[in-house]
Amino acid sequence: MILSLLLLTAALLIVTPSSRRRFRRVMGLIPLRPPRPPRPRKVDSLHLAATWDLLAACLRAGLPVPTAVSAVSDDLPVLRGVAEQLALGADPRQAWAAALECPHTKGLARAARRTALSGAGLAEVAGRLAEEVRGQVEHQAEARAQRATVLITLPLGLCFLPAFLCLGVLPVVLGLVARTFAL
Repeated sequence: MILSLLLLTAALLIVTPSSRRRFRRVMGLIPLRPPRPPRPRKVDSLHLAATWDLLAACLRAGLPVPTAVSAVSDDLPVLRGVAEQLALGADPRQAWAAALECPHTKGLARAARRTALSGAGLAEVAGRLAEEVRGQVEHQAEARAQRATVLITLPLGLCFLPAFLCLGVLPVVLGLVARTFAL
């Protein structure tokens, strides 16, 4: 019995500090920390555009607004709450209030509050939002490409300019100087 206690103590001293903390937590020797709130996921812009296109297609096909919003709410939990409230019969202005706080759904929420229960107007807005998001993505990609060309030009200039000066300009200048002093 004493030998087993000694072996257990030695094992606890040998293990890493994180496993010691874990052992103390399991044994109830240190209090548990409350879990961290989940970090909001970054929404891919092209996926967001596809989401708005899908919403527009659902609404144009004649689905009710709560059903269509619920169909596209996988990546935007705010929309899931909106769809649930609308399905339960909440006032559209109240149901879309939470979506006004999310930067990704702000434009759709404003339009949805204006159109109230009509899906036709909301479908046009969703299509327009998809086009805007794609335009922003295109603009950002073009800006990155232009930045890349500038960043690529700098090392090339730093390498080729000295070589041009040494192999192109310097021999001409030295030749002119030699010819001037040779006269």
